[in-house]
Amino acid sequence: MRRLFLGCIATSVAAAVFSLPALAADTIKIGVVNETTGPNAEAGVYTVNGARLALEEINKAGGILGKQVELLLEDNQSTNPGTVLAYSKLAGEGVPAVIGPIRSTQTQAISPSVAKAGIPTMFGGTDPSLTHTGNPWLFRCRPNDSFSSLVIANFGVNTLKLKKWAIVHSTDAFGTGGMNALVQALKAYDITPVLVQGYTNNSQDFTPIVLAIKKSGADVIGSYMTNSPDVGIFAKQLRQLGLTTTWIGSPSVITDTALKLAGSGLYGVYGIADFTPGASTEAKAYADKYRAKYNLEADVYSSWAYDAMHVLANAINQAKSTDKEAIRKTILGTCGYKGVEGTYCFDENGDGLRGYNIVRNDEGKVVFIKHIDNPKK
Repeated sequence: MRRLFLGCIATSVAAAVFSLPALAADTIKIGVVNETTGPNAEAGVYTVNGARLALEEINKAGGILGKQVELLLEDNQSTNPGTVLAYSKLAGEGVPAVIGPIRSTQTQAISPSVAKAGIPTMFGGTDPSLTHTGNPWLFRCRPNDSFSSLVIANFGVNTLKLKKWAIVHSTDAFGTGGMNALVQALKAYDITPVLVQGYTNNSQDFTPIVLAIKKSGADVIGSYMTNSPDVGIFAKQLRQLGLTTTWIGSPSVITDTALKLAGSGLYGVYGIADFTPGASTEAKAYADKYRAKYNLEADVYSSWAYDAMHVLANAINQAKSTDKEAIRKTILGTCGYKGVEGTYCFDENGDGLRGYNIVRNDEGKVVFIKHIDNPKK
């Protein structure tokens, strides 16, 4: 596994060999666990881009505690074992904080290592259980799926007036957690899904699932799909087999990768999004900066890492120390910070956000509809 420095990393997922200078001695180093290689490497590029953009802004503003900041990146190869190894390497470097993975299953894998190391670790996985294991060192920089499921159910039933639900989900921690949460959210409306169907990540053929949806007579699909390429394949096969069923998906349905892969297959699809440019002035400004720098459209893979970097920088500066316990307490006390994902207010479990945006794919353009905060029935 190769260590890369974010100041040097390319925005391509192609493998490359870098000639790297030694780190300056008088800098503050933040660890990053990222999908540099493997099936999720394209998503990893967006995460790196978001962290790099925040890094540049932080250093331009004077750094952290008056020192410039450098990021140590460890590639997890898009796997759980790789994530554990990457985190262990960073912990061995003595970094005061880590930006962990966006995948719930990867966060689940490293949770014991995080607790043992006692390092404040920001993560983007949305499985609700991740912040309820008694681990005081995990901090989520996205809303969790106990909120997303309520927003999906609320919008589908109350706004779209749809009652026959099919749920499609990945069988990993994220997909299973989201499915269970959505099933519970629909119970509040006395609705039992007509179909609940799981699949394995990186599947190539969703035809049996599409046919099962067709047979079920469902008038709406709710999905928790982990990987953007899976969304693209499912969307194409759904339309190829003639289904135009209304679809409300988790944030993966509006990632830049999914939009590019699926093309017209995702037209008209609704999504719930913690990040979308139309939601706030902060989000729009970030999207503009991201596009100008990388010639790419910002999505959740970059936005949460951008926020995580700024939340960490603010916490360390406020703590006036790189002591890990001091940083942890300061993050817990963070409330009112306006990020590009929303306004952060961390609770005792380490959750920082509680709302989602409803968006729609309007012929390839993601259009903001409304924001639902602290959703209820």
